Amino acid sequence: MIDEFAKDNLQGRLRRDRKALLWKLDGLSEYDVRRPLTATGTNLLGLVKHVALVEARYFGEVFGRPSPEPLPRWQDSDGSDLWVAEDETRDQIIGFYRRTWEHSDATINALPLDAPGHVPWWPEPYSSTNLFAVMTHVLAETVRHAGHADILREGLDGRTGMRPEHEQEIDEEARAAYCAKIEQAATFGRTHQGFEPPTE
Repeated sequence: MIDEFAKDNLQGRLRRDRKALLWKLDGLSEYDVRRPLTATGTNLLGLVKHVALVEARYFGEVFGRPSPEPLPRWQDSDGSDLWVAEDETRDQIIGFYRRTWEHSDATINALPLDAPGHVPWWPEPYSSTNLFAVMTHVLAETVRHAGHADILREGLDGRTGMRPEHEQEIDEEARAAYCAKIEQAATFGRTHQGFEPPTE
């Protein structure tokens, strides 16, 4: 009973966060979803591509249920899953991610939580694992990168939130006042809590 509850809960959260990650692309230009937005090149569509490939591997070959889509060998990983090449389209990346959801969910639905799996890119003795550990790992990976996407999207146009139905209209004045309050607290902390180096 608890196993089914745990599996349903993890799967439900994974489904929620997959959608949240994709929503961060809505309404953006091709340039904005592809361009590097950090010093290390992090970009929105690249995050989707990366998470799709991660999920395809973990719920595919780890359990002897390879993805029906051709995947590059994990041994050949070179960082190209983190950005989108000129000949790759947004629709291709999103389509691959959605098809991966279907294959992943089929694997999750077919196996018990203690079903054995083997992750060849994990070091020993951790490479022998089970569905519960993999679900937890993939959920954490998805949540982490959805959080990255939250910040990147906010930096582009100020939009925030996890789901469209909870999105609120941007109030620039209220945001500015809130940031000013935080800045004031930070300035006070720097000068009155012993963090400011002496001037002489």
